[in-house]
Amino acid sequence: MSTQIFVNLPVKDLDASKAFYTAIGYSVDEQFTDENASCVVISDSIYVMLLTEPFAKQFTTKAIADATTTTEVINALSADSRAAVDRLADAALTAGASPVKDPQDEGFMYSRSFADPDGHQWEVLHMDASALEG
Repeated sequence: MSTQIFVNLPVKDLDASKAFYTAIGYSVDEQFTDENASCVVISDSIYVMLLTEPFAKQFTTKAIADATTTTEVINALSADSRAAVDRLADAALTAGASPVKDPQDEGFMYSRSFADPDGHQWEVLHMDASALEG
C-alpha cells in the first residue's frame, strides 16, 4: 500500500467548508463524515479531514491557529497543466476563497495560491519537467 496523507484542518462551519471543497471539484466520503468531521477526497492518496474546531481540539494540546491571521501550513497540490492550475484556482476563488498572492511563473513552474474560507492556504502548481532537461 502506498503512503496516504490526511491533512486535518480545523473549520468554523463544517457545512460551509464541505460546500466549498465540493464546489471546487472534490468529493466527500460520507463513510467518514458526521457532525464533527468530514473527509474530502482530493485523490486516491490525499484526503482533507475537515474538523469542527471543538473536535479538532481533542487531537492537540496546543491552541487551534486562526488561519486568517497566522500561517500554520501551506498545502501544495500538483496539477497536470497550467490550465489545470488556473481551473482549480479560479474555481476556488468563485467558491469563496481569497487570493494569497499573484500567480508565479518561473517558466518551468507555474503556480497560484488561495486561502479557503477558514484561511487555510493552498498552492496549486504545474512543473514542466521537460523544461529542466538539457
